[in-house]
Amino acid sequence: MQLENNTYHIQGIPVEQICKEFGTPLYVYDAQVIEKQILKLQEAFKGVRLKLKYACKALTNISILKLIRKANCDIDTVSLEEIEIALKAGFLPFQITFTPNSVPFSEIVLAVEKGVFVNIDNLQILEEFGAKYGNKARCSIRINPHVEAGGNEKIKTGHAESKFGISIEQQNEILEIYNKYNLDVMALHVHTGSDFSDVEVFMQVAEIMFELALKFKTIKIMDFGSGFKVAYKDGDKTTNITILGEKITAATKIFAQKYGSEPQIWFEPGKFIVSDAGILFAEVNVLKHSPASVFAGINTGLNHLIRPMMYDAYHEIVNVSNPEGEKSEFSVVGYICETDTFAWNRKLNQVRKGDILALLNAGAYGFSMSSQYNSRPRPAEIMIHHGKAHLIRKRETLEDILHNQIEIDV
Repeated sequence: MQLENNTYHIQGIPVEQICKEFGTPLYVYDAQVIEKQILKLQEAFKGVRLKLKYACKALTNISILKLIRKANCDIDTVSLEEIEIALKAGFLPFQITFTPNSVPFSEIVLAVEKGVFVNIDNLQILEEFGAKYGNKARCSIRINPHVEAGGNEKIKTGHAESKFGISIEQQNEILEIYNKYNLDVMALHVHTGSDFSDVEVFMQVAEIMFELALKFKTIKIMDFGSGFKVAYKDGDKTTNITILGEKITAATKIFAQKYGSEPQIWFEPGKFIVSDAGILFAEVNVLKHSPASVFAGINTGLNHLIRPMMYDAYHEIVNVSNPEGEKSEFSVVGYICETDTFAWNRKLNQVRKGDILALLNAGAYGFSMSSQYNSRPRPAEIMIHHGKAHLIRKRETLEDILHNQIEIDV
């Protein structure tokens, strides 16, 4: 979103025009930003045999997935439903990775039958997989390296008490099953958490994974997950992917010399690709003055963007209707019957009833984590592509909320 001549635009389209045409609340995604982020990663890791696997749980709109596929990304899924959406978006089965957690073995079987590459994250499932398939089906093993990293306790997934992955301390059990069934373990996978910025922590995990890989005879892929930190406000520390690319390239070359072949390197970025591309636009319903604050109540809430309430996430807020207004403090709150505060006493250009506020960095885990809480419908989604606004999801209605309910006489 750019400010030109006192008007905010996305790819040349005035923001208030978009909001007037499609209504608010409204999710808007800039396709150019998504393509730019993918190119950044491809450039940073050009020294290795790179494959990007978009972590689609961040944003699963089928039109967004088609855009990402055309940008030469494969896809990482975490449910059978995400697999089906990926297939409908044009991904071929071999381009899809299935990385579930705490699912029944029947889901693993269905994924294998569809030709999807399965990532196994517990010993019980690995044993069942070996007994059923032996070396007749390829798989990956997710490792928990016991390294804590991430921006919030709820998004740290590589520490010793995490439910994700098989503990690095259980590598002997892994190898026993691997040898017992002559498994075709093509990849080792790790994901230590989201929003980590320390390259050295990432390399610490990579060292653990490369050392473990030497104990397998069949490794062709090293999957390092993602979790790259993006900036939510000026001055935020981010993951230096250029430096990380250089270090990963060097470490991969050293491993290749020891192993006898160079593995393909996979990353599974989700937030890095779509976060900055998405903005949630909302209209100011009411201004409420209290001794402690001036509340700007907007026509959205935690039902549409739960990250500030769930993760204490910071989202920059811009008053697109009054870009030159005098700065003053406002607490931006939602319309849900819970405490859904997006910002406490945030300095904004003077906010008036009817103004449009933009909540930035809302592309990842925004709509995908939305709900119908308080029986309020989810917003529409728009993608700006080649200078044109495209409706890619209709706004829900009361009929949608009631759709699966069955009314009985009582």
